[in-house]
Amino acid sequence: MKTSAFLYPWDVVGDPGAPARIAGLGVQQVTLASAYHSTRALTPRHPRHRVVTAEHAAVLYPPGYAHWAGRELHPYPAGDWAPGDAYGQAAAALADAGLDVHSWVVLAHNSRLGAEHPGTSVVNAYGDRYPWAPCIAQPAVHAYLVRLAAEAAVRPGARGTELESCGWYGLAHLHAHDKTGGVGLGDAAGYLMSLCFCPVCREGYGGLGVDPDGLAAAVRSALEPVWATGSADTGRTAVEKLLGDLAAVTFEWRERVARGLQESVVAAVRVAAPPGFQVLLHADPAPHRTGANAGVDPRHILDVADGVVLPCTGGAAGAMLGPFAEHRTESTVLAANFTVVSGMGGSPDTLAEDAARAASLGASELRLYHAGLASDADLVAVKAALSQLG
Repeated sequence: MKTSAFLYPWDVVGDPGAPARIAGLGVQQVTLASAYHSTRALTPRHPRHRVVTAEHAAVLYPPGYAHWAGRELHPYPAGDWAPGDAYGQAAAALADAGLDVHSWVVLAHNSRLGAEHPGTSVVNAYGDRYPWAPCIAQPAVHAYLVRLAAEAAVRPGARGTELESCGWYGLAHLHAHDKTGGVGLGDAAGYLMSLCFCPVCREGYGGLGVDPDGLAAAVRSALEPVWATGSADTGRTAVEKLLGDLAAVTFEWRERVARGLQESVVAAVRVAAPPGFQVLLHADPAPHRTGANAGVDPRHILDVADGVVLPCTGGAAGAMLGPFAEHRTESTVLAANFTVVSGMGGSPDTLAEDAARAASLGASELRLYHAGLASDADLVAVKAALSQLG
């Protein structure tokens, strides 16, 4: 199975030993961030630093100013955590070590965009704004994300791309000093807290015959018992149980918007890319889900993109791979993504067994999150597992 490890440019730039160390794990590819959200990341082997703080969402290369001229919404260049063409420098060094390089593009997750353009954000049923979550139903946001994808995905030397957050983002987000875990919100309540009531979405609900004020009131009413006891309910039927007949309207609106974005983004990348450029989406097979692994309809998305990258850590491989495997073709990529950082809940010691099970369920490739964050012991376990897989 072809295997790729995730990396940030700052894992490589300034560390001349990084490319050979990554290649020595037994991977064939690196999925290298070219557009990424704000983060604080360890670099446990870098000769110059141990912690990198990316202060805001940014592109990790010089943006094409002509490409963005006259547009109010535009990407921000990185600061000193990835100066200049950090992506290009890292990509070239990795390619020199014999590794294929694919870009890693985060789309609808951008706190700085929400801070500077508050009208672009998702607004929940209580009127609370989520600055990290741009509303993908808004025409200006849609256009921005499509243009960003075309530029950030098709970087010099990249042979493909992986698009993260290509869909709705919602409540679930590890914000600075996050304090939202006091009441457990299952999948269903989390979905209700992620519904958007910005002017565009309100108009969308109205176009489907539902009063948006009434829908917002119904959402608040459905959530009221949750604030007292919490909830662990998951799945689409649990949403329907909470919201009744109105759930179908929210599903229809949000799935229509997400499909439109996904189709437009993939089409724009294909126009900008050379022949044979691979386009994958980080995805979840439940269309109502929000976040980095955006909810998609498996049949639809495999008609649009070349495949998907699916979160399979913690025994999730069956639930993730099954819905896509039944719609795959010979050329479809189903990449099983395993966290291999022990400190982040990963299990590098069981990678060989996990990968073998994923293959039996239809996985054609592996993704390892995250070679730059992992400890030395984690990487030793990864190398041993990949050697077993051949």
